[in-house]
Amino acid sequence: MEEKPLIAFNSSKALLDVLIRAGLIATLVLFCYDIFHPFLNVMLWALILAVTLYPLNQKLGAKLGNRYGWAAIVLVLLGLVILMVPLSLLGASVADSVKVGMQTVEAGQFEIPPPPANVADWPLIGAPLYGIWMHASQDLSWVFKELAPHLTSWGRVLLHQAAGVGAGIVVFVVALIVAGLIMTHGERGHRTAVAITTRISGPVRGPQIAQLCTSTIRAVAQGVVGIAFIQMILIGVALVIMGVPAAGVLALMVLLLGIMQLPVLLVTVPVVVFVFAHDGVGAGTIIFAVWMVIAGLSDNVLKPMLLGRGVAVPMPVVLIGALGGMVTSGIIGLFTGPVILAVGYELFIGWVYQPADVSEVLDETSHDNQP
Repeated sequence: MEEKPLIAFNSSKALLDVLIRAGLIATLVLFCYDIFHPFLNVMLWALILAVTLYPLNQKLGAKLGNRYGWAAIVLVLLGLVILMVPLSLLGASVADSVKVGMQTVEAGQFEIPPPPANVADWPLIGAPLYGIWMHASQDLSWVFKELAPHLTSWGRVLLHQAAGVGAGIVVFVVALIVAGLIMTHGERGHRTAVAITTRISGPVRGPQIAQLCTSTIRAVAQGVVGIAFIQMILIGVALVIMGVPAAGVLALMVLLLGIMQLPVLLVTVPVVVFVFAHDGVGAGTIIFAVWMVIAGLSDNVLKPMLLGRGVAVPMPVVLIGALGGMVTSGIIGLFTGPVILAVGYELFIGWVYQPADVSEVLDETSHDNQP
């Protein structure tokens, strides 16, 4: 009779030990997260860049005599040289647009400028376009004034997020440098990733999950985010050179449309019409229009090159990741959000449709056959 209280006491003591250990581990995890949280976006973007650029680093390192560290340095320096000038131009444009936009939102002054007189002289579309534009400038301004009180809060949130583009550029530069450091130890990092997933999911599923995460990151980063980023640079720099108002904001719209897999001609065509209406027909405007068309259709060439057609992640997942990432992490979230959500989606779908373990099936079969 005395054994039952002793067993109950031992069970309670064991449960208390487990709870204390779990509490201590949870406390340690919370402290570690609190310390690491300011660097989370940088490290996530650096990891995505490292995984995406690692095959290129391996090829370049092999050509440099198996000097993969030097290959990583070359890729980082090349990326900084290529991207710093256009990103700086777009960042300055976004900053100016945000400043004007915040003043407009706070003052509640929304106006549509009337069309230039030469628009009516355009062949075929001139007269109807002039009439629609003039009607909008005269009759639609009151609509914005009526909606302004309801849109002010949302407008301020979006403008404040766009105002963080300067910080996003700094994060991008730092992340690219950290990605170079990660690529120099790529083989060790791969072994560590496999070891972690093996520890979590077992020796069979662990390497498969590591490979799934790697392939998903590369597919989304190259085939979706990468193409959209290239189109944003090509179109955004041309908009800045032509002096188009809110060029940086329009470039961000191009990036978002590219991530959504929608044609960026939705932005470029109205911009080309505006440039022709404002500057008239000339050699510069014609070259600008041709460049806009080529840049807008460049995804048809880039997708086969960057394996974008192999992306199995549904576009709504990518879109939600981009929008949610921008709300939570600013401009850099436009890049990290789709990749992270795509990896989570692929892991969840793989877990849902994974085949049952053979031992579990045998146990269930033997249990069902028992009399």
